[in-house]
Amino acid sequence: MHRFFVEPSALAGDRAILSGSLAHQLLHVLRLRPGARILLLDGAGWEYEAELISLEKRGGEVRLLAQRAATGEPRTQVTLYQAVLRGPRFEWVLQKGTELGIAAFIPILTARGVAIPKESETKLARWEAIVREAAEQAGRGRLPSVTMPVAFADACANVKTEKALIAWEEERTTGLRAALTESGSGGTSWALFVGPEGGFTAEEVALARSCNVRPIRLGSRTLRAETAGIAAVAALFFALGEWD
Repeated sequence: MHRFFVEPSALAGDRAILSGSLAHQLLHVLRLRPGARILLLDGAGWEYEAELISLEKRGGEVRLLAQRAATGEPRTQVTLYQAVLRGPRFEWVLQKGTELGIAAFIPILTARGVAIPKESETKLARWEAIVREAAEQAGRGRLPSVTMPVAFADACANVKTEKALIAWEEERTTGLRAALTESGSGGTSWALFVGPEGGFTAEEVALARSCNVRPIRLGSRTLRAETAGIAAVAALFFALGEWD
């Protein structure tokens, strides 16, 4: 059954109004007709089985048949602080990270990274669309958040969890496994910082340390900037039993 995120305000009583863009997708891309059933998600953990009543390119209406808790969400909440990358690489991170189960993406501006993207608001809208499509495809129950890019120092200062890690190729002693063992498996909230193509500077890592963000190494091979976060989150989820 096809899944679509909608604004919670669209869900009222036993009816829901579909936006023009969603109606266009249902009508012209999926070629659904009245009577077809779909799943609507409010992005806050609930899903609604719905039956199409009317559908045209300007909008549509559905009858809500059942409400239940959405599945597809990991117990572990991971926020990925990913340095903004060149070209489509950052978008790839958003897509694959959403499929894995990342809860939030916070783009960061670093010393060796790219500058604030031009037309940032347009970029953010595109990033949100990528996350939405990936979440629908992956069967997510919640819609991951994406923010505008923030300065690295501000990101470090605003970390909301004590379980925060920063991937750094110059770290020689602590790997991900050791950090997990020493941090303990308790708690469900993690933060992971991943740098740009040129990596973090020593000064940035020192700043992260001062904010209780712990440096870790990701093995003996050098990973691309868009690969490191995805690999680390997959390993973290495996270690914490999310693949069981």
